[in-house]
Amino acid sequence: MSPRNVLAILALGSVVAACSAKSPSAPQGAPEATAASSAAAAAGEAAAASGAGERIYNGNCVPCHQQSGAGIPGVYPSLAGSPVVLGDPAPLARWVIQGKRPTSMPAGRYATQMLQFGWMKPQDAAALFSYLRSHFGNSAPPVDTATVAKALE
Repeated sequence: MSPRNVLAILALGSVVAACSAKSPSAPQGAPEATAASSAAAAAGEAAAASGAGERIYNGNCVPCHQQSGAGIPGVYPSLAGSPVVLGDPAPLARWVIQGKRPTSMPAGRYATQMLQFGWMKPQDAAALFSYLRSHFGNSAPPVDTATVAKALE
């Protein structure tokens, strides 16, 4: 099979995965109670966000970036140690949701273009980015919904 056919098949698989994606339901608000129950609720929300981020990744990103996050050399970038993933979340949000390539990812480095996930709400994107920043050998602080929303203004 020629490299051109492989790229066409990968691109088609990415489009199909993106079209079939469903946004996970948002967790309901934490109950108002003591400081201990508030801390437990925050921990529960963080766990729910992590699960949501993993579901979004598995449903949308795996066809290109692979289950391991290693990508496909020369075709789709690795997410492990990626300066785009580990850096300021604002350019990452604009790239994933609006298709605006960050300056730290020079054009022409990869033969493919990042799909836009305009359906993604800021809370979904924050969950996904937090997942990316804490998996594949990455270790960066989580991203909150407000940071994503501000980046998209």
